Amino acid sequence: MDLGGERSRRVVVIGGGVSGSLIAKSLQFHSDLTLIDQKEYFEIPWASLRAMVEPSFGERSVINHRDYLTNGRVVTSGAIDITETEVLTAEGRLIVYDYLVIATGHTESLPKTRTERLNQYQAESEMISSARSILIIGGGPTGVELAGEIAVDFPDKNLTLVHNGSRLLEFIGPKASNKTLNWLTSKKVEVKLEQSIGQDDISDGGKTYVTSGGETVTADCHFLCTGKPVGSMWLRGTLLKNNLDNQGRLMVDENLRVKGHQNIFAIGDITDIPEIKQGYLAQKHALVAAKNLKLLMEGEKESKLVTYQPRSVKAIVSLGRRDAVAQLPFTTVIGSVPGMIKSRDLFVGKTRKKLGLEPHTIYD
Repeated sequence: MDLGGERSRRVVVIGGGVSGSLIAKSLQFHSDLTLIDQKEYFEIPWASLRAMVEPSFGERSVINHRDYLTNGRVVTSGAIDITETEVLTAEGRLIVYDYLVIATGHTESLPKTRTERLNQYQAESEMISSARSILIIGGGPTGVELAGEIAVDFPDKNLTLVHNGSRLLEFIGPKASNKTLNWLTSKKVEVKLEQSIGQDDISDGGKTYVTSGGETVTADCHFLCTGKPVGSMWLRGTLLKNNLDNQGRLMVDENLRVKGHQNIFAIGDITDIPEIKQGYLAQKHALVAAKNLKLLMEGEKESKLVTYQPRSVKAIVSLGRRDAVAQLPFTTVIGSVPGMIKSRDLFVGKTRKKLGLEPHTIYD
């Protein structure tokens, strides 16, 4: 296969999340591009918790692939197998590629259409509004941000957060964890650490939950905010089965190619890059891989390829609409200053601009 030839520009991207959507947008006028995704839209994931308390926020954060992908085809399906030259979809379609990008991130059950997703936000918002007491299970960034959104918008709710770790936000330092715990406590959120609630104890009908520590929590509704599995199960029977590490992540080289495969790239949360899995880093992966794909399609030498350097820990976790906790390389800050950076718009305008869309336009 002449990977530098004029005709060898068929690029298939599997996964339409943070990294997959951006690389598809970046390559659509440089290749014959196909995006394969199980849903018809890209959702800005760090905006989803705001949309649960303010459904209209989803109008800007849930974007049909067709809105930014004007020069590529979208196949709404899951991928179930790959060969050296083709991708097989769940519907039985074979899609030929010269270059493949795998960006399937984490497994999540989401509706197929944008309208269904916006309706889901509306239903979640109504559930939060009508509940007097709410249980959040999980004290990572998702659980903490959801607790912050609800505590600020609905200060009258009895809010309980149960986390099995010894501190919140274990992916960053203890100073940030302690500041976050104090902030939540000041908003009357009851935080129970080193306790869990098993799947068997969670039922849609029940209002009473018993923790692993024997404590009883009464709540009108609950939200499960624990970690999602890596989206690589489908790869276990493919030619890349030996390229997965023991956590199910694809092993990539410094150019973001799957090791041992010159024309297959992996980007975003599915990679084994030693750094925190964050959206802004997934976007950086997409831009580096897009540069390398353009160079390869132009017939440039391997030595010209761009390398990706893992980033040090830098995180901003929003706490409602005005505050946030930020861990930067040399300091940890909480309050309205980091809140101004992230919490007001949650980088939605910035992300829309990266996709070539108006930052503030909403649908009619």
